Amino acid sequence: MKVLNVRTSQRDEFVDITSMVQRIVDESGVKSGICVVFVPHTTAGVTINEGYDQSVKFDILKKLSQLVPLNDNYRHSEGNSDSHIKASLIGSSVCVPIFDGKLTLGTWQRIFLCEFDGPRSRTVYVQIVQA
Repeated sequence: MKVLNVRTSQRDEFVDITSMVQRIVDESGVKSGICVVFVPHTTAGVTINEGYDQSVKFDILKKLSQLVPLNDNYRHSEGNSDSHIKASLIGSSVCVPIFDGKLTLGTWQRIFLCEFDGPRSRTVYVQIVQA
């Protein structure tokens, strides 16, 4: 297992970590298998979505903020209940097949660390399982 440390700069943002994850796959030497990307945080997540058009990230964050507003009379006293809910909706892990030593992503797909309570320093675990 490898660990990535990612510094976020905004309260809500998507950080493209695809090249960092691919570098770990390259270093592993695995040609066929599965890459598991996991975020051990309750106010951050990880997802795969379009990385070419930057407005997609904006649209997703905007819709999440509409669905789960910052202040909505939550009971959690830390003031970040919306962050916990958004992280639960997005999820904490993704699995990507590895074929011929490369992440098998679609043409426009990228892997994103999803920050919902930043800015912070986040940990991302990457596990390569050889097939």
